[in-house]
Amino acid sequence: MNQDEIIDMAKQAGFFVKDNEVYSPSVQEDHELTPFIEAFAALVAAAEREACAKVCDELPAPDIYSDTDKSMWEVTCTDCGDAIRERGETK
Repeated sequence: MNQDEIIDMAKQAGFFVKDNEVYSPSVQEDHELTPFIEAFAALVAAAEREACAKVCDELPAPDIYSDTDKSMWEVTCTDCGDAIRERGETK
C-alpha cells in the first residue's frame, strides 16, 4: 500500500487532508477520534484482504501438475481467495 492509497483511505474515513497531509477531522481538542480510526482501520483491512485474495486467485499451478491436478489447484486457490474476502463480510 502506497502513501497515496493511505491518504485516500484517510479521506474516506473522514479525516481532513490538505497538501497530502492528514489531519484530525476537527480542530476541537475534545473531538472523539475513535470512529474515524475505526473507519480507517476497516478500510486498510479491506484493502489488505483484497490484495491477499488476489494473490490466491492468480497463483498459477506448478507446471509439473497434471491437468486434473491443475484444475483442483485452481478451485482450491479460488476457494481460498473467496474465504479471505468473506472475512470482511458482516453476518
